[in-house]
Amino acid sequence: MNLPNKISLTRICMIPVFVLIFFLHGVVPFNFGIAAIIFAVAACTDFIDGHIARSRGLVTNLGKFLDPIADKVLVATAMILLLTMQESLFAKFGNASEAIYIATAVAICVILARELIISAFRQIAAANGVVMAAERLGKYKTTFQDVAIFVLILAADIPEAAGEIVAWVGMGLFAIATVLTVWSGISYVVKNKQVLKDQ
Repeated sequence: MNLPNKISLTRICMIPVFVLIFFLHGVVPFNFGIAAIIFAVAACTDFIDGHIARSRGLVTNLGKFLDPIADKVLVATAMILLLTMQESLFAKFGNASEAIYIATAVAICVILARELIISAFRQIAAANGVVMAAERLGKYKTTFQDVAIFVLILAADIPEAAGEIVAWVGMGLFAIATVLTVWSGISYVVKNKQVLKDQ
């Protein structure tokens, strides 16, 4: 197993640690802050393993399998965990907390649906021997997703007014991430619509 694949596997192994620390509220001091840092480190490995694999010619079939799986499972897990933070995070939005919680839940459903649709789209393309290049827009949406999740989880451990400000910033980043996710998904399908044509 080469270095990029080891890094991808490490990212997968960090997911249960991230979840465990996340749920140790009241047991581990600043558990949300620690969980946010673990998430950030794991997310950064997504960029590192891809860069190493491409720059050193270490792209393998195992890597093509592990890398997207590790990335999607990490982000999906973190987004689902966000929905358990009604008191620790969403309460910071005051009177708008319920509306923002609902909007966040809808956004998460849209984001996860996009990932499933594009994954199926890529499978169809691969079955037909069509190679689809990654788009820069997709990289932007991944970056905004990761940063938004990090900021939102971190906000839960920041007290008083500062925590509220950080939470609003995180929610703004999450809104941008949602728009980019939908936009990149539509762009991806439109630019590769030939995949859906019968041969």
